[in-house]
Amino acid sequence: MPKSELTNEADLADLQRFRLLVAAIRDYAVYMLDANGHVVSWNTGAERFKGYSEDEIRGQHFSRFYTLEDQAAGVPQAALRTAAAKGRFEAEGWRVRKDGTRFWASVVIDPIHAEGGELVGFAKVTRDISERKAAADALRRSEEQFRLLVQGVTDYAIYMLDQKGHITSWNAGAQRIKGYKKEEILGQHFSRFYTPEDLASGLPDRALRTAATQGRFEHEGWRVRKDGSRFFAHVVIDPIRDLDGRFVGFAKITRDITERQEAAAALKKAEQALVQAQKMEAIGRLTGGVAHDFNNLLQVIAGNLQLLSRDVAGNERAERRLQGALAGVRRGARLTQHLLAFSRRQALEPKVVNLGRNLNSLDELLQRTLGETVQIELMVAGGLWNTLVDVAQLENAVLNLAINARDAMNGVGKLTIEANNAFLDEPYARMNADVTAGQYVLLAVSDTGSGMTPEVVAQAFEPFFSTKPEGKGSGLGLSMVYGFVKQSGGHVKIYSEPGHGTTVKLYLPRSHEAEDVRLPPDPTPAVGGKETILVAEDDEGVCATVVETLSELGYRVLKAHDGESALAIIQSGIHIDLLFSDVVMPGPLRSPDLARKARELLPEIAVLFTSGYTQNAIVHAGRLDAGVELLAKPYTREDPARKVRHVLAKRNA
Repeated sequence: MPKSELTNEADLADLQRFRLLVAAIRDYAVYMLDANGHVVSWNTGAERFKGYSEDEIRGQHFSRFYTLEDQAAGVPQAALRTAAAKGRFEAEGWRVRKDGTRFWASVVIDPIHAEGGELVGFAKVTRDISERKAAADALRRSEEQFRLLVQGVTDYAIYMLDQKGHITSWNAGAQRIKGYKKEEILGQHFSRFYTPEDLASGLPDRALRTAATQGRFEHEGWRVRKDGSRFFAHVVIDPIRDLDGRFVGFAKITRDITERQEAAAALKKAEQALVQAQKMEAIGRLTGGVAHDFNNLLQVIAGNLQLLSRDVAGNERAERRLQGALAGVRRGARLTQHLLAFSRRQALEPKVVNLGRNLNSLDELLQRTLGETVQIELMVAGGLWNTLVDVAQLENAVLNLAINARDAMNGVGKLTIEANNAFLDEPYARMNADVTAGQYVLLAVSDTGSGMTPEVVAQAFEPFFSTKPEGKGSGLGLSMVYGFVKQSGGHVKIYSEPGHGTTVKLYLPRSHEAEDVRLPPDPTPAVGGKETILVAEDDEGVCATVVETLSELGYRVLKAHDGESALAIIQSGIHIDLLFSDVVMPGPLRSPDLARKARELLPEIAVLFTSGYTQNAIVHAGRLDAGVELLAKPYTREDPARKVRHVLAKRNA
């Protein structure tokens, strides 16, 4: 057989095998077009996903696989021109099956040339990649949704860092919280958000190392905004790895928790204030009860000493000892007065006053008390509001603060007393559980003394707590001030630092009423009378001294040991001019009810209460009830003499 024939047979065999190969391909449409784009061959893959058999499609123009939109735009013809001119055309796009459904196709068209270079047709390979496109579209939609989600978050700063900590993405929350626009911050190192203290300690680098090695870094601390202001942040940093596990950077989430931090601090302070208030209340109840019993004892001692003074008149040695004993009684009375003030159980008689005038009247007394080596400066603001306060107790409080200041300065320094209008707002009230927001008159007493540590400040108002040497102070001065201000509806605060002096600020509620006119003390000597007085007193020792004191003043005196006995005497029809009753007595009939029933039976009767502790019977909201007259125990012989005449005179007015 000639060699040429063998070669032709081999070529034919190769061609046949190639035809069989192309025909067997099912995942690709592999077919040939003539130079004008008509189908001249068709494989199994083309039939499978285009839907046409070879007999149906051979001779048809390949443009029928294109959408109407692409046909109208001349896309098929442009594809052939590109393939012919450039040697290849490749694209992706929608194609149409025989049944009209669409699929997404990857298309490659190559030109076919004869041995002489003449274009004889095109080889076209099409693959159905609808699933891949659907997956890509889903991924793109997911990425877009995630991008929109991240960008839409405004309460969190969510952004990415490269491996060295430079910012590569930035969301709206980051811009809102940190203040930088995207174009300002991309490419910058994230450490610029840290405080100088954290930068000096190496915290940013440590954060990235921890996240990279341990898989997470979480921290709370202060961060810095673009404008230099600080905010308290909760930060999480996670490492980012690609699908192959390669480390590519960090995801960083920051939340501004400044308000939460402030709320937590406010809650802690409120809890501490509540504990302190509960402790002070418990101490107050105890001291109130002690003061009541102690005042009764002092009254018995004082009454008998004053009665004894007549018996020893002329005996100089006895009189001297008697005066020493009475001085001890007065000192004990001051102590119980301070205890009652601290426990907020003293009977205040508040008046509408202007602090400026009261402070000016105290100037001389303060200078005399403190000495010439203490410089006193009074500063009263113009337009000072009025306040409702017990003037005597206010002056006592100022004097106590001034004496404490003098001792803190070792008798040499400057004392500044200021009076201003003030407003305590809601945030301050939230930080101080015992404060009501509103308008106040502020009285501030400042010294240039040694100051106090925070631990001392925390205990300063407690009764009997003192930093002075033993015997140099009672430890009741500040506690009296505290109780007086609280009972007056105000607020008191100490600001102090060791070596930098102390300022005590008293906030007294503003009064919108006109200032009360203060009457000068009555200069007339105490005298007695002939009226009938009913003494209702459960303490036998106190009752005996009161009866004898009033009898010596010329009064006719009746006595009863409780409210029911006193009411029985009143109901007997005996003429009584004045009921002199202890406030706190045993039995079912309370003293205020006794007074009310007495007035019902004897409309002209006068009532004078006495007590060492009123127990809220005639004192409400820290103030003596309107129209009530009270003589506090212990008292001297002159006190009931003057008070009885005053009450009887009011009855007859």
